[in-house]
Amino acid sequence: MKILMLTPYLPYPPSSGGQIRTFNLIKYLSKKHEVTLVALYKNKAEKKYSKHIKKYCKNVYLCKRPESPWEIKNILKTIFSLSPFLIVRNSSEEARNTISKILKNEKFDIIHAETFYIMPHIPTTNIPIILVEQTIEYRVYQHFVNNLPFFLRPFFYLDIIKLKHWERHFWRKADIVATVNDSDKKTILRLEPKTKTTIIENAAGDDMFKIKKERQKNKTKFNLFFIGNFSWLQNVEAAKIITDKIYPLLKKSSNIRLCNGKQDKKCVQIIIAGQRSVEKLKMKTQKGLRIIDIKHKGDNIVNKLFQEADVFISPIFGPGGTRLKLLAAMATKTPIISTSIGIDGLMLTNKKNVLIAETPEEFVKQISLVINNQDLYERIKNEAYKHVKKYFTWDKIAVKLEHIYEEII
Repeated sequence: MKILMLTPYLPYPPSSGGQIRTFNLIKYLSKKHEVTLVALYKNKAEKKYSKHIKKYCKNVYLCKRPESPWEIKNILKTIFSLSPFLIVRNSSEEARNTISKILKNEKFDIIHAETFYIMPHIPTTNIPIILVEQTIEYRVYQHFVNNLPFFLRPFFYLDIIKLKHWERHFWRKADIVATVNDSDKKTILRLEPKTKTTIIENAAGDDMFKIKKERQKNKTKFNLFFIGNFSWLQNVEAAKIITDKIYPLLKKSSNIRLCNGKQDKKCVQIIIAGQRSVEKLKMKTQKGLRIIDIKHKGDNIVNKLFQEADVFISPIFGPGGTRLKLLAAMATKTPIISTSIGIDGLMLTNKKNVLIAETPEEFVKQISLVINNQDLYERIKNEAYKHVKKYFTWDKIAVKLEHIYEEII
């Protein structure tokens, strides 16, 4: 098949969920099919990474979009037009022209659009379109706005209304809409019952399965780990819950000690890592808490952090998508403590392959439980590893996607 894939980002380096997803799909699809990629970029520095994706694609076209989302023209266009901010800040005239030119000069079997806000760049065409919604965007922003002070909310609600309108519009325009979990699929069908839908899940990266670690007996120091791209609102919210609510409870706990240098007795250390972590969290490393800022070339750092992680904590309360960070934790045999929302779409079972916590107090309780119970620790990590190996690998997901292509063609 000849596939035209459109993304609002360059799928390399694989440092955010969207980049990881697209990079791996292209890598596996390219083994049997011809992929042409059109990707948006923000600044020239990103273009040097294109060489890593070109070896999997017939052609790669990079198109400029606004470098900063907060440019005055973006804000004014959002205020004085029907377009929501998310579409405006990802708008590229170069992409529109490039895609139109490509479609005039080449024949494709299918157009694959990752995210609805890349869809405005596609001209009228008879080529089947699959739209992949990595998350339902209006729900994500609605969750964020609902947690703002009430006097600020009205300024954002209009944009959410526009966002929901256009998201639904492009669901109708696509031949099929794929989500990454069942709850997002149900949301689409509730709003647009005639939309043809499917599920194309996320998966754990191949490199994560290669990380081997065994828990030492009589271990005294435990790393509680969280990672994310802090340009993403839900990661900021989760990290703030860790630093502002879970961390203070750990400091007060009589059952758990925070690490402070060399320890003879059992202790825990929280490690929060990710892009823009220092800038967004506004918190520095202190007793029992490390904040690590990961730059773009952070692949080896990420692998090392998962190698050293003993427990993955994920107090995520925002809706939508599946969390690649949790899939990575499962693949690296790192037991997970998460909210039920955080594991949505992963088909995990409490106390079998994950531990569920819904409040900061429950997180502290589960942390104490898993680090003090060797049998529980081993069962959770091993069952989670078997689960991710069975259901969430990129080779399996790519085959499923191929079948969807064939069906709609």
